[in-house]
Amino acid sequence: MLRRVCVYCGSSAGRRPVYASAARDLATELVRREIGLVYGGAAVGLMGVLADAVLERGGEVVGVIPRGLVERELAHPGLTALRVVETMHERKALMSELADGFVALPGGMGTLDELAEAITWGQLGIHEKPCGLLDIDGYFVPLLAFADHAVTEGFLRPEHRAALSAATDPGELLELMGRTRWPQRPTCPPAP
Repeated sequence: MLRRVCVYCGSSAGRRPVYASAARDLATELVRREIGLVYGGAAVGLMGVLADAVLERGGEVVGVIPRGLVERELAHPGLTALRVVETMHERKALMSELADGFVALPGGMGTLDELAEAITWGQLGIHEKPCGLLDIDGYFVPLLAFADHAVTEGFLRPEHRAALSAATDPGELLELMGRTRWPQRPTCPPAP
């Protein structure tokens, strides 16, 4: 059951208004389903748009931010809760601990890093939490093509690729994630 979802997204709003619109649509769907938001704690970019939209709709928003970013005055001042950590590694670990699933909206390398770690942890059996992409105007099509290519080339197991949900509609994505889990057994080879 998804009680809280961690959303990874850009600290920039991107070039097109469709990205902010999608963040607001996701916020509406989260609040409608009584799912709390866990995110990076910033007031800027898509992160700020998403947090503001969830708060405006009466939802719960938990931000997790490294102290160095708080000191640069990037922290959102009006969240339900703001957890300040020392490092980016602590940020990712705490966000994972607080959430029941992971969603990526469009973003850059930080978004990709966070998403890749959540997927990797699922592959390794560290968690069984669903991971999903809200694919706005084909933003994640190249990433999904890469995942399919990795399966074809033998670098990604088909069952792990199948555990990564993707949809263009937030409600559909959350439905898919509610039915998707990582394979039960860790698939890491044993240490030599």
